[in-house]
Amino acid sequence: MKQTARPARINLAVHGGAGTIERSKMTLEREQEYRGGIARALRAGREILDRGGSSLDAVEAAVRVMEDDPDFNAGKGSVFTSAGTNEMDAAIMDGKTLSAGTVACLEHVRNPIVLARTVMEKSKHVMMIGPGAEEFAKRNGIELVDTKYFFTERRWDELQKSKAAEKSAAEGGKKFIISEAESHGTVGAVARDAQGNLAAATSTGGTTNKLPGRVGDSPIVGAGTYANNATCAVSCTGDGEFFIRAVVAHQVSALMELRGMSLAEAAEHALADAQKLGGKGGLIAVDKDGNVTLPFNTSGMYRGYLGEDGKFVIEIYK
Repeated sequence: MKQTARPARINLAVHGGAGTIERSKMTLEREQEYRGGIARALRAGREILDRGGSSLDAVEAAVRVMEDDPDFNAGKGSVFTSAGTNEMDAAIMDGKTLSAGTVACLEHVRNPIVLARTVMEKSKHVMMIGPGAEEFAKRNGIELVDTKYFFTERRWDELQKSKAAEKSAAEGGKKFIISEAESHGTVGAVARDAQGNLAAATSTGGTTNKLPGRVGDSPIVGAGTYANNATCAVSCTGDGEFFIRAVVAHQVSALMELRGMSLAEAAEHALADAQKLGGKGGLIAVDKDGNVTLPFNTSGMYRGYLGEDGKFVIEIYK
């Protein structure tokens, strides 16, 4: 009797940033908001995977949900530069073809991840930035908004606190403590679809009080975002400058391919490389067999994944 092939194992994971996230300083209401945001992102991605949709569609949909959520540092909730502006970066990568699209220094694109995918599919480039990227968005019918759309009181207050800390330090005065949760953050998603294809997507507003024009690891292929059907899909969050230097996302894939490490071993090793340089943060990854890992070296990371029983697993703290 001819046996029919079993459907491939689908899986999905998302993150909303890593940093100093402590239970004692989190109100129950605030925690519920974050958990709700992660759940909505997972739901958007799973609905696509459940009906046989692609991993690319799933990660784009999940990240788009978080870009529209002011609780997360991407899209609507992006942090401010030192000039009081919002500049956003994003990337998406297809593990089947190794095609990628990335964007940086956007000021008017409501959903940077949508533009990143459009760059991948409708241009001959991998990365586009600034006004040129936004003109490309306009030509392709992607929604642009007034900069006022990105303003949130919480992020503005974080900028003022960061500037006060910077000024005080320069004058040798009172030391302000600025947590990683206040200074930076990222959202991301990784997925494996029923066809066995992997994809990764990452989006961020960068770091609070960054210089205009600063670009972190999120839109850099191999640093903050990477996908390869032969190994895994990865999305990172943390101190971007160190994740770039350690090429963290690609390192996970390379360790699996060249040294035969498991997904979990490779992810921990790559994260440790960034930490040796001084970088803190975390990552989410799914491998070609559908295994998931979500390591981090901070006190918390907003994260969630699709469990083996089909239910969402959502966690924040260590």
